[in-house]
Amino acid sequence: MALLRYFTFGEVAWSHIGADAAAVAVLTSLLAVVLPGRGRGIACWLLDALISTILFAATLYFAHFGSMPTYTALLELHQVPQVQASVQSTMDPLYYLLFADLPVLAATGFVIRRKNIRGQAALRIASVSSVRWMAAIALVACAGIVAGDVRQGLGIDNELAAADREGFLSYQAIAAIKANRESRQASAADLAQTVSEIEALQASFSYRKSASSGATPAHFGEAAGSNLIVLQLEAFQNFPLHLLIGGQEVTPVLNKLADESYYFPRVYQQIGQGNTSDAEFMANTSIYPTAKIAMSTGYGDRALPSLPRLLQQDGYKAFTFHVNDVKFWDRNRLYPALHFDQYFDKPYYENDHFNDFGASDEELYRFGLEELEKTSAAGTPFYAQFVTASSHFPFKVPKDRQKLQVPDELEGTQLGDYLIAANYTDYAIGRLIEGLKKDGLWSRTTLAVYGDHYGLQPDDNDPAWVSRMLGMKYDSRVSRMNIPFIVHVPGQSDGRRVEQVGGQLDMMPTIANLLGTKPRDAGIVAFGQDLLNIDRNVVGSRYYLPTGSFFNDRVLYVPGTGFEDGTAVSLDTLEQVKDVSPYRGDYDYIMKLMGLSDRYVRVLPKR
Repeated sequence: MALLRYFTFGEVAWSHIGADAAAVAVLTSLLAVVLPGRGRGIACWLLDALISTILFAATLYFAHFGSMPTYTALLELHQVPQVQASVQSTMDPLYYLLFADLPVLAATGFVIRRKNIRGQAALRIASVSSVRWMAAIALVACAGIVAGDVRQGLGIDNELAAADREGFLSYQAIAAIKANRESRQASAADLAQTVSEIEALQASFSYRKSASSGATPAHFGEAAGSNLIVLQLEAFQNFPLHLLIGGQEVTPVLNKLADESYYFPRVYQQIGQGNTSDAEFMANTSIYPTAKIAMSTGYGDRALPSLPRLLQQDGYKAFTFHVNDVKFWDRNRLYPALHFDQYFDKPYYENDHFNDFGASDEELYRFGLEELEKTSAAGTPFYAQFVTASSHFPFKVPKDRQKLQVPDELEGTQLGDYLIAANYTDYAIGRLIEGLKKDGLWSRTTLAVYGDHYGLQPDDNDPAWVSRMLGMKYDSRVSRMNIPFIVHVPGQSDGRRVEQVGGQLDMMPTIANLLGTKPRDAGIVAFGQDLLNIDRNVVGSRYYLPTGSFFNDRVLYVPGTGFEDGTAVSLDTLEQVKDVSPYRGDYDYIMKLMGLSDRYVRVLPKR
């Protein structure tokens, strides 16, 4: 337990170790009470091995995702082989110390038995009744301590703070109790009533500082009737755009596209436990992930209000393309829930062995263009989502595909590899745009591009070093969570840089406005906003940031054990803001909104 704290929190808070010890004492005392004498030894060995394995998995999970796992993460263990290279790259040999007690205890027992140390017999002949009485007393005492920890932890929304203060095992109990409460609340809720509460809450927050002039939103229908292609770029942060490395543009294609499009440089990731699949979920639904389970796994059985359903009302066909197996992150459930007409996964592409996922972005776009040409030739407008994988962690691009030469000091570093991967991703987008122009689709297609989540791992990239290497200020949270969002409408040549803060929830409403359709008119509840028609915003984030975190137009706020001991960082200066009191209203609002979002997705009808 001390090692877990060291590996995850960077220190051993000895004042909190008692919570860990009490939880373990409850389990071991329970075994002693219910099992006969001969079974106790075997049971204790199994319990020790099980806890060590769980702590090892939790440590590795935290190193890879930066979040403390709950028992629901076990539902995603089958995903590990798909990202084996990513997991191995975060492995630290020191993590195996979590199993060190097993060989030490085994060796100690062997020595005791061989030397027949005096007193061994006394340990072995302790009566069953006396052991059970002592265990029962310990069970009651420690259970009381754990129950107190759990009660205190239920009032802490910040998952990391709860796990630190109340202990890893008690934190699992806290997560289970909260999940049960939310499930009971949802079962008692009504969809119409929930929608009414959502609308009332959103109406209480002024997303516009002054009343909008006219009934028609700005830029409404600028791309009406056009095809729609959405590129979700793997692990793509915003900082590579317009960045020069050794005199070379890292993303020349995206730079040009941003300069000729609507470019939103202040958009931030909001994904939950489902990672990339959660980004797909949000961009298509404008609903918050619950952060307790991948939305594809937990809610793939719902009829999700979505962008495909919205556009299908206007005669569009909706397709999604991804070079991986569709069962990865349960996309075989997510895509029907979103109502895509067809998905194209691994078997459809020629495997050029780009990385562990198989085919490259170039192959993804080559095949995709062929399919879209067929649809266009039939006179049917389309919505096509492309989920890229060539810039996936650990960012290893084959030598013969590398286009960017990084300076010597970045050679072999994760930052250097990341820039090379981002550059290749950009190159492949250029090939796609060339293909669209060649086939005559460019002038009839709206192209949206965004990143699904951060790439640079915080433990491997000291912000001061990254800042020095890039020649810009880099913050471990604000810069890391910042992703690009670009929308190019047909015929657009003069770009517009939109400084409005937003999140992935805001993408669907923004795209829908440009296409001339209103989600609300189709009965779709959007928890995000059209970024072209607001001048004030607040977007919640959880999982990669603790629950209660949010971005507003000025700061990133992260709670502590409550609001008052939280911290804020300026989005403009990346310096800490001392007084967080002005943001209490945003905190209360976003906590209520995320809670209603969770209830809403739970009460949606099953398909």
